[in-house]
Amino acid sequence: MTHPTSFNAFALPQALLDTLDSLAFHHATPVQALSLPAILAGKDLLAQAATGSGKTAAFALGILSRLNVKRFRVQSLVLCPTRELAEQVATEIRTLARGIHNIKVLTLCGGVPTKGQTLSLEHGAHIIVGTPGRVLDHLQQQHLQLDELSMLVLDEADRMLEMGFADDMQQIIAATPAQRQQLLFSATFAPAVKKLADALLKSPEHVVIDSPAAKASIAQQFYLLPSPNDRLSATVRLLLAKMPTSCVIFANTRKEVQQLTEHLQHAKFSVAALHGDLEQRDREQQLLQFANGSLQLLVATDVAARGLDIEKLDLVINYELAHDTDTHIHRIGRTGRAGEQGVACTLYTEQDGYKIGLLEDVLAQPITPETLPELRQVPPPIPAMITLEIDGGKKQKLRPADIVGALTRDEQVAFADIGKIQLQETRAYVAVRRSAFKAALQQLNNSKMKGRSFRAYRLTPA
Repeated sequence: MTHPTSFNAFALPQALLDTLDSLAFHHATPVQALSLPAILAGKDLLAQAATGSGKTAAFALGILSRLNVKRFRVQSLVLCPTRELAEQVATEIRTLARGIHNIKVLTLCGGVPTKGQTLSLEHGAHIIVGTPGRVLDHLQQQHLQLDELSMLVLDEADRMLEMGFADDMQQIIAATPAQRQQLLFSATFAPAVKKLADALLKSPEHVVIDSPAAKASIAQQFYLLPSPNDRLSATVRLLLAKMPTSCVIFANTRKEVQQLTEHLQHAKFSVAALHGDLEQRDREQQLLQFANGSLQLLVATDVAARGLDIEKLDLVINYELAHDTDTHIHRIGRTGRAGEQGVACTLYTEQDGYKIGLLEDVLAQPITPETLPELRQVPPPIPAMITLEIDGGKKQKLRPADIVGALTRDEQVAFADIGKIQLQETRAYVAVRRSAFKAALQQLNNSKMKGRSFRAYRLTPA
């Protein structure tokens, strides 16, 4: 049994130790115990840790330990996805810094006028905490100088990438000195996060708290049907019993994909088909809505689903067995990611005996069919998000920060109600919570971005 690590074990300044003691912070959380030695040694860090793990105190203590208070220049920058998080981070840094005199922490976030922030920047600051869009605005207007920055922190990097801030972050990073310490915190190590970390961090220390790989597991359930004609009703039973927020259903032919999709649409499910006959734009829009939580179900062929990389997919249904065991394993591997318990349901008939035997060999265990759940008389679930399409994109120089700013102006839409943002050449897409949909649509249609008006529409599955 490992004992909790005392903060006294770290090379922290006495003023910080005294503050921690006064706050009754005596022992480090796992993320603090594992990351503080690397942070205090000046190393780059890649840490997987969720909100509530104590990660803010970990990088705050690192920032405050290295700060030169007498040098009244911006020495540390923390980028956060939302104003709420930025304000929480700034508050925690100020709390931990209360034993050190004259430390100035400034927040730079959208949703509030820039004038007051500009005046505050003229008076100088040691630590900036902000959202990428607003920080970049101040950099481009030369209100913010980062030439003496020694530490850069990307907090909840996965969320910032989800919200479409990749380009903004790259421009901010380009404005910082080559010699700097970089800390990247993320709840998941999604492909986009790994790509950012590989490009940004130099020989980083890795810290993983509650590794998803250690927790990820897939519960496989097999259902023996009396006849192939029972597949449609069996699929509806499973969906109403399990009520997934995101599910991919695999069929072997385009015809079956279309037939099942039409059946589920008639039953009022939020569903779209994914097959080779789709126009590229339709395919992109289906995937975009599925990834941002505006579409609950995708019915797909194996070929059409290639390259499909959706996190937190909580159910896969094999409408029929795959042609081979490798394809079956690949299908079900799309669930059980990001630390979640995944479920894969497979429908089969007596005619599939040979394929079942091959699967038993691969799984090294016998397959025992389960009993289908009774048909529940409940309405299908409704997706939490709605996607809005904006008739402007990169060509019109729109940025995610512009869209977030337009939505949150006058606090009509909360940051927490804004989901993924995706920019294309002449189009932009933003997911908003269903409860905020009307206000969001009104804000986008009545607000100016980049000095001009853009039309916004509700996007629906093709």
